[in-house]
Amino acid sequence: SGQVRGLCGTFNGDQRDEFTTPEGDVEPGVAAFANAFRAAGACPALGPGIPDPCDGFPGSRERAEAACTVLMGPAFQ
Repeated sequence: SGQVRGLCGTFNGDQRDEFTTPEGDVEPGVAAFANAFRAAGACPALGPGIPDPCDGFPGSRERAEAACTVLMGPAFQ
């Protein structure tokens, strides 16, 4: 607790600073926050709406939901 930062947040109990960018700014939205970590030219910038990642990979929704079940389970509580 209090020793991490980046795309996983700050994990310090203060949700107001979870979207802190590498420059130390706090972004109000997910897209701006994610774009702050984007490697220039590596992928397109996110727009105001976050696309559903499963839409780009048909048939992967079940596998993704199974993986999320593990992350949301007792091992990570």
